[in-house]
Amino acid sequence: MALSKEQKLTISEQQHTASSEQQVALDAELQLWNHTFGYVKSMALKAALDLGIPDAIHQHGGSATIPQIVTRITLHPSKTPCLRRLMRVLTVTGVFGTQEPHDDGGGCDDELVYTLTPASRLLVGPPGQNVSPLLNVMLCPIFVSSFLDLRGWFQHEMPDPSPFKVTHGRDIWELAAHDAGFSRLFDAGMVADSGFIMNVVVRECGSGTVFQGISSLVDVGGGFGGATQAIAKAFPHLECSVLDLPNVVAGAPADTAVKYVAGDMFESVSSADAVFLKDRRRATGRTWRRNACLISTS
Repeated sequence: MALSKEQKLTISEQQHTASSEQQVALDAELQLWNHTFGYVKSMALKAALDLGIPDAIHQHGGSATIPQIVTRITLHPSKTPCLRRLMRVLTVTGVFGTQEPHDDGGGCDDELVYTLTPASRLLVGPPGQNVSPLLNVMLCPIFVSSFLDLRGWFQHEMPDPSPFKVTHGRDIWELAAHDAGFSRLFDAGMVADSGFIMNVVVRECGSGTVFQGISSLVDVGGGFGGATQAIAKAFPHLECSVLDLPNVVAGAPADTAVKYVAGDMFESVSSADAVFLKDRRRATGRTWRRNACLISTS
């Protein structure tokens, strides 16, 4: 029996509705997959840092093919196809860029050329412009493992230890005091982060009005003095010092204009015209908030 026009329209609408519902379900699954495998992006970045891929591209003039990258990193020849897949992830996420293949006289005319982007240039710059030490800390197994059992942390009554302390039995500073390897990694990361941010701050305060009338400054809890070194370099008239715990000061660099003082800020603070304090805390699930203040002691 032939279907009427109304019946055909009803069937078409039902099929369209079913198709739309299926598409919604597929999109929902895709969203869950994106969340589930989101860590792959972080681990791909970690692999690039560990292998030295940003440096390899930088040393080749800022652009390089896979064969050219391989000559500058340690990689088993059988893993070259895997490196191509890794680079695909890193280009999709914007860590590296790509250029069309070109003949460079080395027989690589059919090879895709990978380039540094503004993001990856921050991984190869000089001290004060290079944030790779900070990423090495944030992506190391010690930090990453702190997020693997958040359920257990949420089941603790407030106030309770941080996820880091729940996992490792010590907070970051306690672990750094007992683990020399982690201490070096953490201190290098903090120096890189502070140096990068303070270089920006110093440029914004280029007129020196913030430091007007000040001849000495102490950075309380300043670690290896990444921030203070940037200030001392920009304002050489300032006598800059860092106050931090003895185990931190013991590893501080000796070839800077900054003086390092071992002590506890809760007991006493070195005498100076101004005290420099920094506060770095998690503001939301996606961003970091940095605060800094300069307190005059006069």
